[in-house]
Amino acid sequence: MFRTVVSLVFLMVCAAAWAGSVADQVEVEDPYVRGVPPGQPNSASFLRLTNHGSVDSALVGARSPVAKVVELHTHTMEGGMMRMRPVEKIDLPAGKQVALQPGGLHVMLIGLKQKLVPGERIPLTLLFADGSEKALEAPVRKLQMRMMQNKKMSH
Repeated sequence: MFRTVVSLVFLMVCAAAWAGSVADQVEVEDPYVRGVPPGQPNSASFLRLTNHGSVDSALVGARSPVAKVVELHTHTMEGGMMRMRPVEKIDLPAGKQVALQPGGLHVMLIGLKQKLVPGERIPLTLLFADGSEKALEAPVRKLQMRMMQNKKMSH
């Protein structure tokens, strides 16, 4: 009986190791950083994440050398105004896609250290709940005025 239990535990550990990290299981699509007017100290990054793994996980942070602080954010409606608020994590359900997009969940780049020039690629590292990381480069896209129309946003 003891051998059977030990064998089962060994197989479970091997299966978990074979499955890889969350970063290995998450596909990143269409990442980009929003270009901002000169003097604007903050920007945001948007992308789609698909968890191809069989276990739910979460994006718990990000970092980039172009910003002093990088946070996960969402938009909420408070008192008739859209406000951005930090969130501790963004859930990544197994087998599902999660969109980080304008007006919703996003990666906030606070205290920009450089000008964001459309066409340049910005390094961004995503941090997952299991401690794994995924490095990528996100192109800077020109700010679209339609994103700003009829939206009052504040922090």
